[in-house]
Amino acid sequence: MDTNDVITIIVMALLILMSSYFSATETAFSSLNKARLKALAEKGNKRAGSTLALSEKYDRLLSTILVGNNAVNIALTAIATVFFIKILSSEVTGTTVATVVVTALVLIFGEISPKTLAKESPERFAMFSTPLIRFFIVILTPITFIFSLWQKLLLKVFKVKDDRKMTPDELLVLVDEVEEGGMIDAEESELLRSAIEFNEQEAVDILTPRVDVEGVSEDAKKEDIARVFTDTGFSRLPVYRDSIDNIVGVVHQKDFYDGPKITAKSLGEIMKPPVFVTPTMKISDILKMLQQQKAHIAVVTDEFGGTLGIVTMEDILEELVGEIWDEHDEVVEEFTLLDDGSYRVSCNADLDEMFEFFDLDAEEDQGSVGGWVLDQIGKIPDVGDTFDYENLHVTVTETDNQRVVAINVIVEQEEDEEAEEKEEE
Repeated sequence: MDTNDVITIIVMALLILMSSYFSATETAFSSLNKARLKALAEKGNKRAGSTLALSEKYDRLLSTILVGNNAVNIALTAIATVFFIKILSSEVTGTTVATVVVTALVLIFGEISPKTLAKESPERFAMFSTPLIRFFIVILTPITFIFSLWQKLLLKVFKVKDDRKMTPDELLVLVDEVEEGGMIDAEESELLRSAIEFNEQEAVDILTPRVDVEGVSEDAKKEDIARVFTDTGFSRLPVYRDSIDNIVGVVHQKDFYDGPKITAKSLGEIMKPPVFVTPTMKISDILKMLQQQKAHIAVVTDEFGGTLGIVTMEDILEELVGEIWDEHDEVVEEFTLLDDGSYRVSCNADLDEMFEFFDLDAEEDQGSVGGWVLDQIGKIPDVGDTFDYENLHVTVTETDNQRVVAINVIVEQEEDEEAEEKEEE
């Protein structure tokens, strides 16, 4: 083997190394976490800033990588073919051997190995490769410019829309992946999910229904109003005229009292004007409205102008941070296991939560358990009414006027399994 052969082998080795570099760079830039790079750049890492800027021009970067990688592989194939023909003194055999050897080398050392390594630490390798790839971008600009014109032509011909915005569902999947990766815990994940879903929630999803609204008449005696403040523990009460369907204001406890005594001012003088919203209004918009008007209660009206319910500032914040308890809140268990093995279920619970609790398939937007019971029975429920749903035997146990308050649920499948286990014993 003469000096020229040694030089040829060295050149081929360098070409394989360059092929490896281009492949690894492509994988690194397609897999890197831009948020992580941005955090590093904000801490003063200049290389991270350059890499982040380069990733924003991914089309030009990709064109450079593809041109460079193909040029390197073509040159490697040509040189290897000439080399093996010379070594083996046969054009057919040399070409065949060169094809097999180059294919194996490119696959192992030019594709699989570098891409595997770059995938494990994309940000680090991307920052490492940034200076050299920027040099290639400048050198190959005339060629990549032609390809950019071709890309624009393709986009016009096929009318491809550039829609890369991440949807809320994609963000939720990303949060799940980050949690599974151990970068955030379950509580942080739940907070992020609540924030993402926050803009999708409407007033009707979180309101306190009309029948549960505690209010006072504008003609009520002050002693009666004081009693309602004491009994409910609320700091604000809606004020209605004739009926709860006609709310005319909101009275604050601090305005109702003048020191330890009830104020001498009339109710009309101290109450604030109500804020009215529609059932379909987003709670994020309601939050802004309440902040602007310095209010804490919004009245949700139905299509006839009556009162559907109310939404408080606390209700909205609970959608972000979870349940907020104070000393006046009554802790209500929505699902309670009873001594006989059945369950007491509050009809204020969400139906999808109940279906999840009993491991049943549920459709979206199911509403409350109370509404579901009404649909199943087909009339105003009475205590003692029963029905079966899949493996659940449901009995109405508590009602309030025309509303069902609680039900008893027996999971028949579990009882069957226990009986079979006893028989086997």
